[in-house]
Amino acid sequence: MQMLFHFEDVTKTYGAVTALNNLTLSVPEGAVGLLGPNGSGKTTMIRSLLGLIPVDKGTGEILGMDFQRRRLEIRRAVGFVPEDECLFPRTVGVEFVGYAGELVGMSSKDALQRAHETLDYVGLGEARYRKVETYSTGMKQRLKLASAIVHDPKLLILDEPTNGMDPQGRVDIIELARDLSHQKGMSLIFSSHLLPDVEAVCDHVVVLGGGKLLTQGSIQQLKQVHNRCFEVRLKNDAKPFARRLAALGCGVEMRDDLLLVQIPEGHSPNLLWEIASEQRQQIRYLRPQRSTLEEVFLNAVEER
Repeated sequence: MQMLFHFEDVTKTYGAVTALNNLTLSVPEGAVGLLGPNGSGKTTMIRSLLGLIPVDKGTGEILGMDFQRRRLEIRRAVGFVPEDECLFPRTVGVEFVGYAGELVGMSSKDALQRAHETLDYVGLGEARYRKVETYSTGMKQRLKLASAIVHDPKLLILDEPTNGMDPQGRVDIIELARDLSHQKGMSLIFSSHLLPDVEAVCDHVVVLGGGKLLTQGSIQQLKQVHNRCFEVRLKNDAKPFARRLAALGCGVEMRDDLLLVQIPEGHSPNLLWEIASEQRQQIRYLRPQRSTLEEVFLNAVEER
């Protein structure tokens, strides 16, 4: 598997504050979620990757390029959607996106053509000639996304892309990010504090804390299977089934029509089938319970 980027002992300080603390990590190509509490170093890492700020020490590469020596080339190969407002007032949408294309070296003709194509792709075709200050929050976010992908970058970095958006706006951005990463083959760094959004888009996750790497890996691998905990759904009323299990020492939690059952030591999962047979119940759904991404994140932060 090819590496998207690599850091080796990278340190960045702001006066007495250490934002990145001898950070070493290698991240594979694909859709990567970047997680961490406030002050964890996420924004500093992104700015360092883009060459927007110098680091105190350390080495590394992004897309095979030295992140300190080839800053301009990196910015031409990467698309960036910042969290902050970055739109020019009194500019129409297609002009803004076209200008972004020219900034990375495209000719004005090619940039304008691609601007029209990317605006259609993000669902802003009908608003292409409207002034950007008339756009809604969701439209502005899609406009920033269009400007970031106008040059068809190898890597797209999204910094809190769904922050402050309404539910439909979040869905729109998530669907676009998924399509870019899973259908268009574009690598992503998706930085967000909204864990469901990260899980909906990304295959790999990196968790930072205090400027250090807390954990990283495939989301599915990090969400470990709990061997003695099961999710159970029955055909009929689950309450008698739950009471019988509880009487045998099982931990039972009801979530609507889903039972979360913890089998005690001394019993096997066959107990679930035995009780179902005893009560003439039909088990419709049974699987081992996995950790949630939220549990993975909280465990990593607590173990720091």
